[in-house]
Amino acid sequence: MRRALAFLTPLGPAASPGPTTLDWFAPAGALIGSLLGGVWWLAARLWPPAISAAVVVAADLAATGMLHLDGLIDSADGLLAPMPTARRLEVMADPGAGAFGVSAAGVVLLLRWAALASLRPGILLLGGLWCLSRGSVAAVARLRPYARPEGGLASAFAGRTRWLRLALGVGLGVGLLAAWRPVPGLVAAAAAAAGTAVVTLLAERRLGGYTGDVLGACVVVAETAGLIAAAARW
Repeated sequence: MRRALAFLTPLGPAASPGPTTLDWFAPAGALIGSLLGGVWWLAARLWPPAISAAVVVAADLAATGMLHLDGLIDSADGLLAPMPTARRLEVMADPGAGAFGVSAAGVVLLLRWAALASLRPGILLLGGLWCLSRGSVAAVARLRPYARPEGGLASAFAGRTRWLRLALGVGLGVGLLAAWRPVPGLVAAAAAAAGTAVVTLLAERRLGGYTGDVLGACVVVAETAGLIAAAARW
């Protein structure tokens, strides 16, 4: 758990990721999401929905060190623009942000804020979505090919697939969402899984596999898709 939190957040002492770090992604996500849910609950008692939603969005960026948002920006620049595969990987490795990345980040942040502003604070909702998003990327990292032949940060996750642990991590997220509200929660879980699948399939088609940036994009897209589904008029 310590290594997973050190990788997923800027909190605590740094620790190098290893193959077993992925096993703790889902529980770490549940913890991060639940803490953000507590922030949401408290903020909603101090401010109107629009401001409390903005506080949660800002708190999430702070809690994750913008790691996943950076992955979304780099992935959008590399995956959406028309260019050869080798060039896509170069663009994603560039620390700069292009028009595709900035636009994607702006749209996603706006959607997250709007969804949160239209929902009542739910600790189980955020705990479940944040758990499921990270459990899903753990499955992607175990089951799908890595795109950079020279290796990279995400290649540290390579190792034997632990099916039971992956299933328990994903099941924890689905369970928390079902406990929040059964039907909307399960639809939100399905939307989050679909978001991960779309990003993963696009990356495999255009890169031949995933990268660390793609995993970050999967997290953000999964959470955002889940929030939008949860905010529907049930």
